Amino acid sequence: MSGATYHLTGAQLYTEQRYSVRAGGSINIQNCRNVNPQTDRGRGYVTQPPDFTFNLSGMGAYSLVISTVSDCDSILLINTGTATWYYDDDDNPSSVLDARINLTRPTNGWLDVWVGTHDGQYCDAVLSMETFYR
Repeated sequence: MSGATYHLTGAQLYTEQRYSVRAGGSINIQNCRNVNPQTDRGRGYVTQPPDFTFNLSGMGAYSLVISTVSDCDSILLINTGTATWYYDDDDNPSSVLDARINLTRPTNGWLDVWVGTHDGQYCDAVLSMETFYR
C-alpha cells in the first residue's frame, strides 16, 4: 500500500516542504509485529496505508529532517526502502508533543510516512520535510 505519492530530490527539499494531513488512525503500532523501529519505541495509532509515500533521489549530500506540528500529541512512523523503521513521539523542539526524526544518511528510493497520534485521537497536522547539507 502507498499513501499520497510525491517524487522529490534532495535539492528540492532544501526548501522546506509542508503537507497537511489528518493525524491518527485505528491501528495500534505496538500490535504490528513487523514494525521494529531502529530509534525510539512507543505507543501510537496510525492508518493502515501510509499517509505519504515519497520517492527520493539525489539525497547523497544531505541529511533529512521530518517533523510534525499538530493540534494533539502526534507521532511519526517511517519505513525506508531498505525496510528500516523509525519512530518518534515528542522530539520536535519547536512544538511540544510533536515528532521529529533526523535521517543523517537518507537513501534514494521509497520512504513511507505515517502521521499518527499517541492516544488514538484524530487531529489536524502538518508534516514538514527539509534537507540540510551534511
